[in-house]
Amino acid sequence: MPAAPLIDRYGRVHDNLRISVTDRCNIRCFYCMPENGAAFVSRDEILRFEEIERFARIAAALGISKIRVTGGEPLVRRDLPVLIERLAGLPGIADLALTTNGILLPELAEPLWRAGLRRINVHLDTLDRERFRQIARRDHLPRVLLGLETARQLGYSIKLNAVAVKNLVEPDVVPLALYARENGFEVRYIEFMPLDAQDLWDRGKVLLADDILRMLSQAIAPLRPVPDPDPRAPATEYVYADGGGKVGFIASISRPFCGNCNRIRLTADGKLRYCLFALEEEDVKTPLRAGASDEQIAALVRRAVAGKWEGHEINTGRFVAPPRPMYSIGG
Repeated sequence: MPAAPLIDRYGRVHDNLRISVTDRCNIRCFYCMPENGAAFVSRDEILRFEEIERFARIAAALGISKIRVTGGEPLVRRDLPVLIERLAGLPGIADLALTTNGILLPELAEPLWRAGLRRINVHLDTLDRERFRQIARRDHLPRVLLGLETARQLGYSIKLNAVAVKNLVEPDVVPLALYARENGFEVRYIEFMPLDAQDLWDRGKVLLADDILRMLSQAIAPLRPVPDPDPRAPATEYVYADGGGKVGFIASISRPFCGNCNRIRLTADGKLRYCLFALEEEDVKTPLRAGASDEQIAALVRRAVAGKWEGHEINTGRFVAPPRPMYSIGG
């Protein structure tokens, strides 16, 4: 008999697991990491591939059917295609995706494809080389674009993730959408969230989804909500009225989607989190390394999901930013 689904006290069924494989990165986006002095976990504290595979297998038996591999920058993790092949072969996993900044895609897109990966999200805020350098503090835009073209030719399903910071990326919104239309990608604009390592966030720096929607509708073509959207998807999706593709908005600030959340997160150092903004974590690594049974690990997962809060309350005075920055939690 299949295991009972992972349901929290608010009736939300969880089938989506995000796995961070490293907290390290080869760029230094100002809204994620400090330019110097980032505090990384020692390598012996990072989960090994066999530990990640085992946890994912246990989670799949509990009803997890979707896995997304993240970081840090996951492609800096040595031999990542080995892990991708193991995850792709797990019974019950119907969807496997990866989020990357794309810098190492020119070399790794093909090995990852051979390993079974078919979907990638590439972080790209701008097509302007100088603004890319300003945001990422590295001059790698040509490599990202080469990686995207390499992945496109291989046949990947590709989405672009663009962080929307007010008074910075407005000139990039329309060019990025046109680039996505021309290449068959879907661009997703992500409202700037309070997860930076330097406490730079404030609500006035958030370029809201409604403003971007208006910009695109006026400059390119009217946008209409997709018919029959997945109510548990983090992105609100729209299609161009002229048939020219799709655009998504992850509006965590202006349109929180906590009520339909179906995700849990495993950090690179082996902590299970029920929310990106969670203030508490369950330690998975210690029992994994201490010889805990599959049943004990499964019970830990159920306990974490059962204790999930109703939501992060980001729009209230009760909100408290998590003590870990985005690169440490996992994207």
